[in-house]
Amino acid sequence: MSQEHSPNADEEAYFQKLAEEQKAKLRATLESEQAEEDSRKLREMHWMHCAKCGNEMATVNYRGVAIERCFNCGGVYLDDGELEKLAGEDRSGVLKTIGSLFRSKTDSETT
Repeated sequence: MSQEHSPNADEEAYFQKLAEEQKAKLRATLESEQAEEDSRKLREMHWMHCAKCGNEMATVNYRGVAIERCFNCGGVYLDDGELEKLAGEDRSGVLKTIGSLFRSKTDSETT
């Protein structure tokens, strides 16, 4: 009988496979945790900073909507849905058309 088919070889192969699966799971967990940490660091660096000039932005109320404004360059940034709130009812469909230009393909497929 060859040693490759012996019970010990089969048992070793089984435990080696288990160890490899555990390593793969651990690697996936570590990669996921690293991705979350990288995302958190990016948010900390860029949160409430102007995309145009990099200075800090402030939240201000404009017509009852909390918007972000850069007092350095005058940039105004709106979160999803805030443009529609500020513009009111869009009878002509212009806002919907403009909004579709800024949505990702998957967003537009679900709406």
